[in-house]
Amino acid sequence: MDGAALITFGGSNLDRAAELRGNARALASLLTEPQTRILPLWRGKPLIAGDGDQMQLATVAPGSPVLEHQAEPPIFLGRSGAVPWFAVDVSGYEPEDIDTAALNQFLDPSEQRHPALPNDHRFAELRAIMTRLDARGAELAATAKAVTGWHATHRFCSRCGHLSEPGQAGWQRDCPNCGSKHFPRTDPVVIMLITRGNKVLVGRSPGWPDGMYSLLAGFVEPGETIEAAVRREVFEEVGISVGAVGYLASQPWPFPASLMIGCHGVALDEDMTIDPVEIETASWVSREDMADVFLGRSDRMKPARKGAIAHALLSDWLAGVW
Repeated sequence: MDGAALITFGGSNLDRAAELRGNARALASLLTEPQTRILPLWRGKPLIAGDGDQMQLATVAPGSPVLEHQAEPPIFLGRSGAVPWFAVDVSGYEPEDIDTAALNQFLDPSEQRHPALPNDHRFAELRAIMTRLDARGAELAATAKAVTGWHATHRFCSRCGHLSEPGQAGWQRDCPNCGSKHFPRTDPVVIMLITRGNKVLVGRSPGWPDGMYSLLAGFVEPGETIEAAVRREVFEEVGISVGAVGYLASQPWPFPASLMIGCHGVALDEDMTIDPVEIETASWVSREDMADVFLGRSDRMKPARKGAIAHALLSDWLAGVW
């Protein structure tokens, strides 16, 4: 199975046109062409328009008042067909009546509007809308969120501490003081479909919404293989040893900068010793009970979030794909 083709944020085969990133003249020309699309993001939220099945990324033209709030040059995302796409961070914009409580929620439901844009244009939390965008829109939004987020948190050279500058159309930061070059980071995370017979292992972290469960997951450490990370994370979190491990699929996850590496692992035992620092609780769930969870028939547990790789892996497990 080509997992990337079926999982949100992957599989649209965006042409990133990396050969243009160092060509300042070509990029400047693209920014003047009428077909070029510029996607603004406010605090990581992409600009969208429409609703329901008609929702899509919204763009602005060069010279738009929205772009007055940008602090750094546009980031070249690539081409969608013959259409060049750029992203611009406009977090300098200060909307009226910001709901600060909503901004700090697990999933921010608030939306922000700019007075220079049509009424149906607003900035929205990507996790809340990701399944309503088409594959190309989701990949563009995820890429834009990840790269603008990296720039916002890596403005200073990690070698000498000097303020760095964007380069390579936003895909690099250069230090004018010591000459160091820095590149957007992606943190590998293993997410594990751990099974034993007819059961699957799920857990939840402290602070998650009531009833929210997912597959166990954790960061890959330096010098560690993916298989070793799966076994270590499961043992650390629930005290269960894992035998055979295999790769299933992956998902870019720009919250803020991860690559989720979906794996299947076979548990060698079922007895759990939960580390409360790592997770709040974990459970073995039968295939039949998980089917009820996905159908909304469980009072205790909700299905993994649609659009997340955990939902896709569990759906395939229920269908007998693995």
